[in-house]
Amino acid sequence: MLSREQEIVAVLKRVDDPELPSVSVWDLGMVYQIQVHGSYVEITMVPTFAGCPALDFIELNVKKEILELGWVTMCTVNFTFKVKWSTDKITNEGKKELRKHGVAPPPENFVPGGEWSVNCPYCDSPFTSLENIFGPTACRSILYCPSCKNPFEAMKPVIEHSVTN
Repeated sequence: MLSREQEIVAVLKRVDDPELPSVSVWDLGMVYQIQVHGSYVEITMVPTFAGCPALDFIELNVKKEILELGWVTMCTVNFTFKVKWSTDKITNEGKKELRKHGVAPPPENFVPGGEWSVNCPYCDSPFTSLENIFGPTACRSILYCPSCKNPFEAMKPVIEHSVTN
């Protein structure tokens, strides 16, 4: 038998990001905190980017799905900007689903301020070029793969780093 929190996580794994069908808000690493108070559920999420136009849809979809659980009578979804979202939070399942959707996951071991590149999500070629840092959304860029001749999107690397003096 699943705990109430496990039930909620299972539901969140089915709530897709509206801009990335088949990629859940859970697998994107947007869920920061789940609190259960009897039949009341409070979910705190971290937007991938401030000003993300999909936040209202995400809130509605999360609430709708959580309220489908028979024991939940009320659900609130809050977005926090006190915690910075990072592409390091994307799960392995999320990276797999991004590739299926034709979006390259962010590079591994990215160093802030450094150059970045990703393999093509279609043919896995490492020889890709950045065509436009500004993609269809604030969190993605447009790249091109000369090997398979496909343009594709890639998640921009966003990681927490500390500044040392």
